[in-house]
Amino acid sequence: MRDVQRDPAEVPLPIDRVGVRHVAVPLRVRDRERGVQHTVAQVELGVELPAHFKGTHMSRFLEALAAADFALDAQTCRMLLADVRARLEARRAFLCFRFPYFLERRAPVTGSAAPMDYRCWLRGCLQEDGTRMSLGVEVPVMTVCPCSKAISREGAHSQRALVRIEAQFSGMLWIEDLIAIAQESASSPVYPLLKREDEKHVTETAFAQPTFVEDVVRAVAQRLAVHPRVQGFRVEVESMESIHNHSAYACIESWAGGEAWIGGSLAPLA
Repeated sequence: MRDVQRDPAEVPLPIDRVGVRHVAVPLRVRDRERGVQHTVAQVELGVELPAHFKGTHMSRFLEALAAADFALDAQTCRMLLADVRARLEARRAFLCFRFPYFLERRAPVTGSAAPMDYRCWLRGCLQEDGTRMSLGVEVPVMTVCPCSKAISREGAHSQRALVRIEAQFSGMLWIEDLIAIAQESASSPVYPLLKREDEKHVTETAFAQPTFVEDVVRAVAQRLAVHPRVQGFRVEVESMESIHNHSAYACIESWAGGEAWIGGSLAPLA
């Protein structure tokens, strides 16, 4: 059969990434407390396409996924990237797994427990000089405005904020570590279940520690910079302002080698 994908391209331009996305797969993720957690991931796979090829072979991405072991770790991802690059005869291959990760959270006073979900992703790029991997998580937190507290006779405006961390890493970097770093940097963590005693504690704790988005992003970056497994990072904090018709945000990037991440799309930070 004729291989149309290998025909010359009408417009001979290289394509940075071409592939498939929104492929759902079952996934096993390492859980620090329970050993392993079962979840479902949306997968994106891609390769770099030379200018002289009309198209890529989309079915080969699915073949590579079908042959993979869906245990999320660096070694499995490296093997999948190598398989994709070989099947597609590409110079570079990319992947991204996006998945929910669940932790049991206990209320600070009553200890009432309930599961809480966090949006996570793992991205990788395999090219001639090696593999780059990064782990990301989005963590909801609470912030209290220091300015509002300083100028108001009663109260201050508070709101939920999102801390988004993506970290290049070596060895085993736990999702739980990144979640804890985000929570420790804000006015207060947020919880799935709170009784009245817990609400009192959370409110008083948060108002005792007012933070701008600038404060939170700097605190997260400082903690990431000294983490023994983190080699580079991007952190973004977005505050859904309660008294403004806009969000406030701040971002700090410090990638290994000073280079920005060039892997697949960064949808969780969009």
